[in-house]
Formats: sequence, C-alpha cells, structure tokens
Amino acid sequence: MKKTILIQYAIPKEGLKALSQSFDLIYPDKDCFTQEEMLKHIPNCEALLSIFNQPVNADLIEAGKKLEIISNYGVGYNNIDVEAATQRGIAVCNTPEAVCEPTAELCLSLMLALTRRVAECNHRLKTEADFKWGVMRNLGQTLRGKTLGIIGMGKIGKSVALKAQAFGMKVVYNNRTQLSASKEASLNIDYLGFEDLLKTADVISLHCPLNESTHHLISEKELKIMKTSAYLINTARGPVVDEQALAVALKNNLIAGAGLDVFEDEPHITEQLMTRNDVVLVPHIGTACIETRIEMAEEAAQNILDHWEKGKSKNQVN
Repeated sequence: MKKTILIQYAIPKEGLKALSQSFDLIYPDKDCFTQEEMLKHIPNCEALLSIFNQPVNADLIEAGKKLEIISNYGVGYNNIDVEAATQRGIAVCNTPEAVCEPTAELCLSLMLALTRRVAECNHRLKTEADFKWGVMRNLGQTLRGKTLGIIGMGKIGKSVALKAQAFGMKVVYNNRTQLSASKEASLNIDYLGFEDLLKTADVISLHCPLNESTHHLISEKELKIMKTSAYLINTARGPVVDEQALAVALKNNLIAGAGLDVFEDEPHITEQLMTRNDVVLVPHIGTACIETRIEMAEEAAQNILDHWEKGKSKNQVN
C-alpha cells in the first residue's frame, strides 16, 4: 500500500515528480489547505510537505497519527512546533540549498536600491511632475570601499559576502560560532564582536535564524550604536528586527535607511515605514523566482525520499 504525502501549499508540481511516481499526494485545489482541511487529511498521511508561512502546530502534529516526517518548504522552520514533532519521533527537515543564491541576490538588490536611491528615484520620477534632475541632486553612496557587516555566516551569509566583495566592499561578520582561520581567509572576511560590528559597518545585513536569542536582535539599543550613515538590510526573519524601534530610529535620523524583505507580523507592515523614501520594502520575495520554487520543491521532496530510503535526510534539523 502506497504511503500518502500531504502537500500543504500549491507549490510547483514539476518539483514533485519523484514523489508522485511512488506515493499518493494530497494536493490543494486552491493556494493552500485551511487548518480545518489539514486536520481532516493529516491522520491518513505518513509525510507532510509544509510551507514556511503556514503554522504546523502541536494540535496538527498530534492529529498526524501516522506521520513520520515533516519536510518544510523553506530554510526557516519556525512555523513548525519542532519540539512537539521531536517528542513524537517525527523528523523535521528544511531546504537550505535552493534558497541560498536567490536570497543573496535580493540582499544585494536591496543594498543597491537603498544606497543608490534606485527605488526612491523610480517612484518619484513616476509620481512627481516637478521631480528635479541635476548633477548634484539625488546623490547616493557607492558600495565600493564600504564595510558590510553580516550577522549570521551560514550559507546565505557566505554567498552575500562573496557577492559584496565583487562590488569592492570589505566584509566583517558576527556569528554564534566563529569560523576557522582558514575559512575566514578563503572568504576574505574578518570576525568582529557584535557591538564592534554595529559600530563599524556601513551596511548591516541580517542572515541569522529566528529563535529566542535573535528575537529583536536589532532594537533601540543596537540602532543607536550603528553609524548614522549606515543602512540595515533584513532578508532573514521579520522579528529579528524591532519594527517600531526601527521606525523611530529612521524618524530621528539615527541610521540612513533600511531594506526589508521580511516583517514582524506579515503581511502587516508598520505604517511609519510605508511612506519613507529611505526605506525599501518588498513582500517576502527572497526566494520568489520560478526556478527557485521548483528547486525548493525538489529539495523538500528529496528530504522525504532520503528519510524513507536512507533512514535520514541531510537536511533534518531535529
């Protein structure tokens, strides 16, 4: 009898071919199953392919009496009650490989959009009839020669570091565990303590996971330590930044600007950030490329295959 896999969200079916050949898939007719629909289907499923922006709580996990693995479509897995899954002996996996390069690309896009005022000038050209051009108008800052401070030196952080160096930036980083000297040398990066990084960097980019220790990692205190000419980029998770404190810091010119792909209470965005020219906002599109979406589906599917064929996926997080 075939095992059954519940697909929480209508992700690209091209990426699920390896599963559909051997297993029964329950796939949503619309974008996503409701919580009620999930609770109806999960008791009959051995695997759940979940989506990063939908909760997989303890009640849902408890209802999955046959559940063996949850493969999350996304690198972050804070949407899953991992402790509840672990207590039930259910493996939890993520997709760290597919998301790396597109997220790093978006990070650099936000840096350029802010420092060269691309988003602001685009908007004002289209909306202001008397928008002024001129040699000494609309001046921004070049990335060349600036210091990028990366907080969280995982796969995405490393990719951002290499890409930033192509623009002539110096890269410093802070991480829970310092990398080896040989790895730092190969990446041409230098380790700094957290506060030293905040004081030093011209651009700070966040690439840490969301957990108790990183919730509001950047808040009023940290924003006051940053240079007044510095920019903050967040393509990690929204609650790593205290949005209210960021809005106040920008209003008081404590930092020069911010580029955000993620928010504390998505899809809600702090109102004060919506009208500022020194803020670039995008709707959580770090991995929003069709090629990436297919690759993520393939990676999530492979997690399930590896769990059943090899006993464990390399992307298991518990």
